[in-house]
Amino acid sequence: MGPDDHVCYCYRVSLRKLVNYARRERPRHASQMSRCLDAGTGCGWCIPFLTRIWRDPDGVRLDDLDPRDYAARRLAYHGDLAHGKEKNRFEE
Repeated sequence: MGPDDHVCYCYRVSLRKLVNYARRERPRHASQMSRCLDAGTGCGWCIPFLTRIWRDPDGVRLDDLDPRDYAARRLAYHGDLAHGKEKNRFEE
């Protein structure tokens, strides 16, 4: 995943914006990452990634994720929710 790929699809927030926000603001809690353009407040899919960025904005590496795979997994996540299954989260 590159810096201009979206981490939060609901609000179209890029990895670059989230990393820059975390570096600049140094939020005390991961939940405060939502102050960056409301990231994580829509469907909830990106919350594990927001947490990874919050933990280490200078060392976060999401380049192991292909943006197309990320998008496909998000669609599967929404399918699980529609069928009443427990939320499907990426493992860190």
